[in-house]
Amino acid sequence: MCAQIRSWAAPGGGRVRGVVRAGLLGAIGCLALWSPGVSAAQPAGRGGYREPPEAIRAVLDTPPTPGVSISPDGSRMLLLHYRGLPPVSDLSAPMLRLGGSRLNPLTSGPHGPRRISGFTLRDVAGKAAPMPVDLGGEANLSGPSWSVDGRFAMFTNTLDQGVELWVLDVASGKAKRLTDATVHGASGATARWMPDQKHLLVKFVPQGRGAMPERPRRPDGPVVQDATGETAPVRTYQDLLSDTYDEALFDWIMPSQLAVVNVETGARRNIGTPGIYAEASASPSGEYLLVGRVERPYSFLVPWSLFPQVWEVWSASDGRVVKEVARMPLRDTIPTQGVQTGPRGLEWVEVRPATLLWAEALDGGDPRKKVEHRDRVMTWAAPFAGEPSEFLRVQHRFSGVTWMEEAPGAPTSRAMLSEYERERRWTRTYLIEADRAMSRTGETRVVFDRSINDRYNDPGSPITDRTAQGFTVIKVHDDGVFLAGAGATPEGERPFLDRLSLADLSTTRLWRCEGEQYESVIDVVEGRAEPGLLVLTSHETKTSPPNVRVRTLSGGGLSEARAVTDFKDPTPQIRSIKKEIVTYARADGVPLSATVFTPPGYTGGERLPLIIWAYPNEVSDASTAGQVEGSEHRFTRIAGSSHLFLLLAGYAVMDDASMPVVGDPETVNNTFVTQIVANAQAAIDKAAAMGVADPRRVGVAGHSYGAFMTANLLAHAPAGMFRAGVARSGAYNRTLTPFGFQSERRSFWEARDVYVNMSPFTFADKIKTPVLLIHGQIDNNSGTFPIQSERLFQAIKGQGGTARLVVLPYESHGYAARESVGHVLAEMVEWFDRYVKPIGAPEAGAP
Repeated sequence: MCAQIRSWAAPGGGRVRGVVRAGLLGAIGCLALWSPGVSAAQPAGRGGYREPPEAIRAVLDTPPTPGVSISPDGSRMLLLHYRGLPPVSDLSAPMLRLGGSRLNPLTSGPHGPRRISGFTLRDVAGKAAPMPVDLGGEANLSGPSWSVDGRFAMFTNTLDQGVELWVLDVASGKAKRLTDATVHGASGATARWMPDQKHLLVKFVPQGRGAMPERPRRPDGPVVQDATGETAPVRTYQDLLSDTYDEALFDWIMPSQLAVVNVETGARRNIGTPGIYAEASASPSGEYLLVGRVERPYSFLVPWSLFPQVWEVWSASDGRVVKEVARMPLRDTIPTQGVQTGPRGLEWVEVRPATLLWAEALDGGDPRKKVEHRDRVMTWAAPFAGEPSEFLRVQHRFSGVTWMEEAPGAPTSRAMLSEYERERRWTRTYLIEADRAMSRTGETRVVFDRSINDRYNDPGSPITDRTAQGFTVIKVHDDGVFLAGAGATPEGERPFLDRLSLADLSTTRLWRCEGEQYESVIDVVEGRAEPGLLVLTSHETKTSPPNVRVRTLSGGGLSEARAVTDFKDPTPQIRSIKKEIVTYARADGVPLSATVFTPPGYTGGERLPLIIWAYPNEVSDASTAGQVEGSEHRFTRIAGSSHLFLLLAGYAVMDDASMPVVGDPETVNNTFVTQIVANAQAAIDKAAAMGVADPRRVGVAGHSYGAFMTANLLAHAPAGMFRAGVARSGAYNRTLTPFGFQSERRSFWEARDVYVNMSPFTFADKIKTPVLLIHGQIDNNSGTFPIQSERLFQAIKGQGGTARLVVLPYESHGYAARESVGHVLAEMVEWFDRYVKPIGAPEAGAP
């Protein structure tokens, strides 16, 4: 008999199943697999997959440019060679949808194809020839993780039947397999470096796990859930457990065995017993492990990350429980935009041998409560005797702390600690100085204080380094830290590198990108082969793709750049695409911006059909609504299901057109529809005033919340504003997301009219402009169930509108398979060609 995983109803009714090959860890000969409405032998839709025009196909199928991973000391790099888009058959691999995760039962890891096929080792100084890494055959790799000294790079290789652990010896350029295909990846990170940088902490599939459970022929009873009077606003999570059989599958695939593996010999030492481990990390001293272990009872309402957990400190030598730190109950009653009560975010303090740090809510986790302090930060040092200590309290919600490098004999530990003020969408970062006992707060100074929407005043992010034990800390040099940022300005982004003095918090500009180029900082590292600090950057222009450069920082300035890589333009046929960042204002004066692209060879003088692509965002301050993002000097790349492919079909594209919804965060959506219509009108007026767009031939499109925006515009914009729309993977009935969506803080029952009036489904009778709806058949994004597109299509069709619904087999919220991506692009081009491109009246009737 075949073991049934799950069968689902096809959209048209009936039950459908797929079949997988034999060999589930050698234990299953035949497996009936859940299939998203289409079996492997079934046609993929009426007429099969379609292809876009040849000009689009040529760019779509261009091999990707390699990625780059640089060693911590900046001396070596690995080029990561990527595959193109995978075939849809890769997406149809066996899948278990359990507790919010999608897992492959054959590999005990995440479902979905990896994209890295190989590595090439290179010397940053350019003194040695590139060396391809021999893996003995076809590979399916994870990104590499370097040891601190740069001697080794660890990675995994996913086979059909499991996951192997490999390590690259950088000196020799030789890679070797450390384990067989028994590495476990279902519950998060598969392997981490231990503090000695000679061993790895690895999760393995438990020995003797046995075969996957079969679904009982007779259910053991109905599925029952209770509401006991406690307020429990739950988000619209997907892929949750649904019955006792799912619980049995969860108990089979999720447990792992922790072990320490020697990177040179492969010797393995098990630690503790198998369990479902949400977290397992070593203390900087290497003496202890912090372990978060999932326990029953499970829930059908929330993902497994919110199931009950026990957090313990173990002895790293034998797995003995040294101290129970926290018990977290089932967290299914967290307030909207709130946090759990009790300890959260437990982690090791990077600059102490063995000290834990975590946050605790002082407002019951409810952001609507008025309190003097929302959170307190706690610490607990080994040997974990007595009680934890309160380190400090923060006025708003604690959002993280990063410790700084310590000089030998330094009298204090320093860190940057941040909090988030929900009411104003505001972030504040402090410089914290504490004594070595970490029992009280030292001097506290405000370093950064700004709106999260204010890109122009973003000071950048601190450059980090790794301690000898592998922990991430802020890099300190001459009692200062380096800040790297995008440098947004009204004329476009100008990346920069600053130095922040820790003595007086003044900043000094060390470097800024100038001229017709775009160059941004990757890292600042201590030079091994040459004196001083090395600044690694990514450099690109309109005609040259991103390449790595290196400069030397000395005497307060940077030397001339030296090229490290020389990647060529993979798609020269699109190099004559032009783009221009434009600013404008809507009728009420709110500033807006967008990037206007014109097709290859366009020289002006002709008004083109225009496609507006956008995504709404909520802002509190109108002055930040239209701040410019991006740069005209960046290399244009088009890949995947990008809307920019429409340029190759003769359209002008107004990309990332500002769609701000301005107002009080508590009530901003009261005017959502009015504001997006005003934003759209301003965008059309600007493109028309530029002489680029024909205002009578405009289409609108978006993905996810942008699709929701698109449908709303087609329902509420004045007749004739748009000729057609494309809405991909959206949510259109907000009553199906009743406990908030996007940044909406109120529930449906608190703002009934807002939910109804923002739902395009409510106004399906008003959608007379043709709309193409596209959705992945197994979309797992919160709120964007495929039924959202299905029901909107049925409503428009029932009201006599013009619409087309395309549902992509095996695809989730984004689209991954080559067949799916090609089909999406073909559909979009044909839809806009039919309804937007004609100079006269567009063709009537649905295709």
